[in-house]
Amino acid sequence: MTKGNLAIVLHAHLPYVRSEEPGSLEEDWFFQALVECYLPLLETLENSASAKDQAPKVTIGLSPTLLSLLEDQVLKNRFEKWVTIRIEVLNNLEKDSIKAVQHLKENFKRQLESWKNCQGDLIGRFKKLQISEVIDILTCAATHGYLPLLRENPEAVRAQLKTAVTEHKRLFTSSPLGIWLPECAYYEGLDELMAESGLRYAVLDGHGLLNADPRPRYGLYAPICTRKGVAFFGRDSESTLPVWSARDGYPGNPNYREFHRDLGWDLSIESLKKIGINEKRPLGIKLFKISSKNTSLENKQEYEPNAAKEIVEKDAENYLKERKKQLIKLGESMQIEPLLIAPFDAELFGHWWFEGPQFLKHLFIKSKGEGIKLITLKEALQLTPKIQLCNPSPSSWGQGGFHNYWLNKSNSWIVHEWSKAGREMVSVCSEGLIKESNIKIIKQAGRELLLCQSSDWSFILKAGTTTELARERINLHLKRFWMLINAIKDNKIINDTSFEEIEKEDCIFPLISPIDWKKKI
Repeated sequence: MTKGNLAIVLHAHLPYVRSEEPGSLEEDWFFQALVECYLPLLETLENSASAKDQAPKVTIGLSPTLLSLLEDQVLKNRFEKWVTIRIEVLNNLEKDSIKAVQHLKENFKRQLESWKNCQGDLIGRFKKLQISEVIDILTCAATHGYLPLLRENPEAVRAQLKTAVTEHKRLFTSSPLGIWLPECAYYEGLDELMAESGLRYAVLDGHGLLNADPRPRYGLYAPICTRKGVAFFGRDSESTLPVWSARDGYPGNPNYREFHRDLGWDLSIESLKKIGINEKRPLGIKLFKISSKNTSLENKQEYEPNAAKEIVEKDAENYLKERKKQLIKLGESMQIEPLLIAPFDAELFGHWWFEGPQFLKHLFIKSKGEGIKLITLKEALQLTPKIQLCNPSPSSWGQGGFHNYWLNKSNSWIVHEWSKAGREMVSVCSEGLIKESNIKIIKQAGRELLLCQSSDWSFILKAGTTTELARERINLHLKRFWMLINAIKDNKIINDTSFEEIEKEDCIFPLISPIDWKKKI
């Protein structure tokens, strides 16, 4: 007997880190995510879908910037060499960590074979899973712009949404109905722009629903709907914390693979230069286990794949048993089947938590036996005949629950730049300044504006990690934007070579439309 429903929602996203020059740090981010997360995730979903007595169901958001990287042929052409170099490094290791080395080498080889078998067409594989109703694919804002901080120019928010919808339709042939709002961030009136873009549902953090007006009858355990016809689901912290927390959750188990101890930090500069890397940085080669919370990185013990394999199955069993208890208790006071929403960054599964894809595999195998039905957000709406009308509360899933992480002394200067550039873009697109000869220029200006609005760079500035890179990215896109806009306003001629170089580097959103920034009359 079914105790209730569980919706696992994954948000797969990377900022636009394309580079014409091979071997960049940003390129490493993408390739590591490919080999540790996206390829293993596809492998898990496809194998579970083809197995008997399994019904894998996942809602997954694929951001437009990530999709552009997955589609990019230049990056595709470099990936095989990137993986091959790491296999060669493992072959040349003279260490006692035989099990860990062999396990990682086999993993690299398996993912490379998976890549070759589909000729790098991961988008096509996601599409097949959607057609077979294993996954429900959501879009995201075009460049993961933090929408509450763009609201001064509503057209800027609309352009983030409509560009995303257009890009999704281009790649998947159908328009998305759901969206992963960047950082689950919501403000009053956003539902109107979502509805205008054809978007009908999204996930918010729990307080976005619990503080809604009126307070939802079933709290977080059923969707709500606004008068604009947009439904919202609320994150359930009980369902997410055991998986999300490295300190208190499953990923912190001493037998799991250590994320921070990477061979790239251990090798000498001379050894790194032999493989074409001129600085100390992660290689995606991790051979140690967490060991214990008190163990320093230098003293980590060798990773033991078989021990981790046993633990991850037990953790999946424990997770489902706890959700079963939760659903039984909720069912006693609800007149409809309770729904648990468990949203996560997709990169948690495989990248941050190496055993994450195996955890999902065991959920797919064991959920039915615990009386838990895995369900997508789209299916959940179809099974909910009556949805309470409520106005969600402004919120995000960031630190503090609102906008603090993206609006503070480290990054607040960007908001003024966004507003100023946004106003100019709206003005140019609304006042008949676009001549036929300038269409290509204004489209590229739109790309640069969207790219500078990425919330990833604000996040990095606050986190204090690769801050120089974040500033460079923001300022580069702003510089290009103003050069292009001023050329249109002042009827200047742009050097063809310079423009072609910009187009080549920032070749994203081929169907971008200046009309999306036009003011409504």
